[in-house]
Amino acid sequence: MRFASILIALLLILFANRLHAESLVGSPAPDSLGMDNAKRPVHVSDYRGKVVVLTFWASWCGYCLKELPIFENLQRKVGSEQIAVIAINTDRDRDKYRTMRRRMKDFQLTLTVDANKEGIAEAYGVSGLPHMVLVDKQGRVAYIHVGYSEESLPRFVYEINSLLEREVEASADVRN
Repeated sequence: MRFASILIALLLILFANRLHAESLVGSPAPDSLGMDNAKRPVHVSDYRGKVVVLTFWASWCGYCLKELPIFENLQRKVGSEQIAVIAINTDRDRDKYRTMRRRMKDFQLTLTVDANKEGIAEAYGVSGLPHMVLVDKQGRVAYIHVGYSEESLPRFVYEINSLLEREVEASADVRN
């Protein structure tokens, strides 16, 4: 009986987080995104006029690690004038984050850290990883995706193109 109660409580928490995340669509994006590698604060409002892609990830999340190079490629293809990709790490172990950061030293996307200290993941209703949020040029949450699948990439590209209001050159394949 106790196990069933705990399971029900966990499911309710996850469901509430998902509802919170979905309720953000159309609303202004929570502004604080943590600190970058130079210890400067990063805010959604810093990128007004650009499409912002937020991806919440952790070093232990295999799908997150598969997704990050795709986002890096998107950042390079579209360019920083049009889009800002911000990868928000949720690892509690700072050493694991530092190791991953060194591996991604040549990435153009912006890396920040939450690790439950800033409450960024909570503000965005993150209940599972990877968790992606697309923010429009006016700073409103446009789309939210939880999880990863190769099949969802064309939809993701369509959403990016609709927010950019132009076609990303053959970027239906942002993997290359």
